[in-house]
Amino acid sequence: MKAAENSQDFEAFRADLEAVERKIAGEIDPGMRAMVVAGSVFVLLATLVLPHAGKTRGFDVLLYDTVAQSDHIGLPSRVFVWFVVVFGIGFSMLALITRRWLLAWIAVAGSAVGSVFGVLSIWHRQTPGLGNYHGAGPGIGLIIATIAIIVLTFHWVRVVWARTSVQLAAEEQRRSAEAHAEEQRRRRLFGED
Repeated sequence: MKAAENSQDFEAFRADLEAVERKIAGEIDPGMRAMVVAGSVFVLLATLVLPHAGKTRGFDVLLYDTVAQSDHIGLPSRVFVWFVVVFGIGFSMLALITRRWLLAWIAVAGSAVGSVFGVLSIWHRQTPGLGNYHGAGPGIGLIIATIAIIVLTFHWVRVVWARTSVQLAAEEQRRSAEAHAEEQRRRRLFGED
């Protein structure tokens, strides 16, 4: 009789335990890495006002205005700056504020792709164009932005792959409760209670 009551109590708790575990699994705890991520986001913001090539600043590349067109800013640079703004700055800030695991994964995926485009942008600025055109090389803003988004990607990867102590404790609690319920069912089945 008592085993049946314990089993019913556990079944009532099972849904609550699973809901809490899902909620905890959807959160991140960046810890001290939050400062590095926030610092990288700030550096990325600052690179938008620094020159990316010649007289072209990051905002000029973002808007692709006449200054960017006159410096022959190519597609890799434009894509890179958009990845910096959307993923490196936008999603990273959202993930830090809300501490949601999904937003952090979006930030890390976009930052990783942005890192590739950053390296391509530097390479593109060092490669002669059509008709052997030699424009301005990569500016300090482009180089710093590329380094910052690589650092950001590394730290976001570490954050989203880390399991917090709360997640591990919730998992362990669920496992021990399931093991206890299984033991109770086994005893009831073999008449040991």
